[in-house]
Amino acid sequence: MVYTRKNQRDLTGAERRKFVAAVLELKRTGAYDRFVRTHIDHYTADGEGRLRVAHMTPSFLPWHRKFLLEFETALRRIDPTVSVPYWDWTRDNSPASSLWGEDFLGGNGRRADLQVMTGPFAHSAGRWTITQSMTEERFLTRDFGRPRDPIALPTQAQLDEVMRERVYDVTPWNSTSASGFRNRLEGWAPGRGNERFRIHNRVHRWVGGLMLGGGSVNDPVFWLHHSFVDLVWSRWQQRNPGAAYLPAEPPPLGDAQYRKVVARHEAMAPWGVTPTSMFDHSRIYRYA
Repeated sequence: MVYTRKNQRDLTGAERRKFVAAVLELKRTGAYDRFVRTHIDHYTADGEGRLRVAHMTPSFLPWHRKFLLEFETALRRIDPTVSVPYWDWTRDNSPASSLWGEDFLGGNGRRADLQVMTGPFAHSAGRWTITQSMTEERFLTRDFGRPRDPIALPTQAQLDEVMRERVYDVTPWNSTSASGFRNRLEGWAPGRGNERFRIHNRVHRWVGGLMLGGGSVNDPVFWLHHSFVDLVWSRWQQRNPGAAYLPAEPPPLGDAQYRKVVARHEAMAPWGVTPTSMFDHSRIYRYA
């Protein structure tokens, strides 16, 4: 049966509690940290000279759709009524948003060390110790808006500009692609400082703390952020039904992206599913 992913602002109190409880149970069993490890292991930059499946690559969107679905499936084994809500950061764009309530994701980190002190995922609550990370911190950290180098969340106008793209992706299939929906949504851009980070990337930087880098899954807001990214892709697909995944074929020998990106019918590690197989989610879930 098709289930629904809701806007986090529309969740009932009971729905919020059930989501939090399922996430905490995954953490207790060690399953949550395996998701963190998967993301770290597949966080490959386009300067590393090897295959990329999760970031700076055409498969960014189908890879994260599958990753999110695997997480959601694990949650639903614990509680079949749970789905991953989405965070529309064009609307809920301040630290006062309900998203950051003490009964849901908790708030910002404290100034001294960025440690989150409120909510169920605060280290002091005893149920959220960081074990898989690219830093030494054992507690969840956040730094809303990066006060020392201020950055704002993406606006609806900026997202609308991305939605006007008509082609899924373009050469050279990496963070330097000047157009194409995938790279515009992922948010790699020319410029200096915060100008280099747009849309998806900008949200990670706005939250700050552990949401930066491959260990970003350590912050449960990762899932709500990527649920909205997936929703945006889903709406773009509806507007552009003829826009297939690109590249259709693997870049040939001699191409700079040879064996570095996944083509339409090639398998994405670690699951072995293809980008094409992840294009239609209508028989699994829908968005409210």
